[in-house]
Amino acid sequence: MKLQQLRSICVVAQHDLNVSEAAQALHTSQPGVSKQIRMLETELGVQIFTRVGKRFVEITPPGEAVLETARRIVQDIDNLKKIGREFAHETKGTLSIATTHTQARYALPHVVEEFRKHYPDVALRIHQGNPSQIVEMVNSGEADIAIATEAVAESDHLVALACYDWNRCVVVPLKHELLRLRRRLKLQDIAAFPLVTYDFAFAGRGQVNKAFAEQGLVPNVVLTAIDADVIKTYVQLGLGIGLLASMAFDPKVDRKLRAIDVSHLFEPSTTRVGVRKGAYVRGYVYDFIALFAPHLSRAKIEKALRARAVE
Repeated sequence: MKLQQLRSICVVAQHDLNVSEAAQALHTSQPGVSKQIRMLETELGVQIFTRVGKRFVEITPPGEAVLETARRIVQDIDNLKKIGREFAHETKGTLSIATTHTQARYALPHVVEEFRKHYPDVALRIHQGNPSQIVEMVNSGEADIAIATEAVAESDHLVALACYDWNRCVVVPLKHELLRLRRRLKLQDIAAFPLVTYDFAFAGRGQVNKAFAEQGLVPNVVLTAIDADVIKTYVQLGLGIGLLASMAFDPKVDRKLRAIDVSHLFEPSTTRVGVRKGAYVRGYVYDFIALFAPHLSRAKIEKALRARAVE
């Protein structure tokens, strides 16, 4: 039994049983991957993948058990390599972060700037995507940590650590009639106008939908986007009023808009950082997380990782 055989079945499973894509990821040939898998199946005496012709169509029950162990072994081997690299080059390496546009654009810049001062030789990679994509990037090892509001806490493969709570504001053009109200906004006020807001997969749309539903209201959502800047652009064009994360509004930059606080209308959302369960975390990763969420010391993160490992 060889590590390459175990890695082959893990990568094939990761790529939805597409052997061609797995071969590209492994930098080898499709026949080479198939050969490695056949050799492993012969040695174990079980069929890992069900085939139709030469195509893999599903993972067999014994294959699921084999994959679970194989993933753990491959991850442990990768962790050993990371340990060696860390002690050989404690301030050099790569940190890959999977996150949403809102976090990358508004929450992370000052953290990245400060991190670069301490670790100028660490290459930073920021991968943007929707919450499900972000979680999968970390699960597959493509990214070291996930930073998002949705999906992170729901993943069985990640240790989710709460970073901070945030809420929302309504953005309107200058001289909009909502600015003339001498009271706090109500949900009915928002529902009376066309609404431009986040896509359903992003930025706490669950809390927003719940708040309207509890009062029997259906907001007139005319456009959704994954990008707060896109929302603000279309509000400026007069498409409707915007509902977005308060952190995404900057009065110095967004001079043609005004923000109205609506935190009293919606439950706060929590941004979390996710670390893959069982992953080896390099020292500078702990430091990056601490810069992003100062209450998350290395000791607290390690305690959470150990607790999940026991589970």
